[in-house]
Amino acid sequence: FVVLKQGAELPADATLAQAKSAGAVTINYGMFINSIINFLIIAFAIFMVIRWINKLKRHPEAPAAAPTTKECPYCLSTIAVKAVRCPHCTSELKA
Repeated sequence: FVVLKQGAELPADATLAQAKSAGAVTINYGMFINSIINFLIIAFAIFMVIRWINKLKRHPEAPAAAPTTKECPYCLSTIAVKAVRCPHCTSELKA
């Protein structure tokens, strides 16, 4: 702590409780730093718990749907997968 305004007579190695009882005005930076560290630890713990819960909620990805179109090897146009002949260039396709 840092004494901003002296109260009654304080020894050089006074504790925070002694300074408060003597009426001194203090800045308690040690308590502030302690509060910040506690906040960061608790925030990190909550973050990890929420992250773990979100991983549990994730649904498995659906398998990719079978393709419904393919490319004609001759004219490179898009045609249906079940097509036997290309409607654009009329080439016969292997099934």
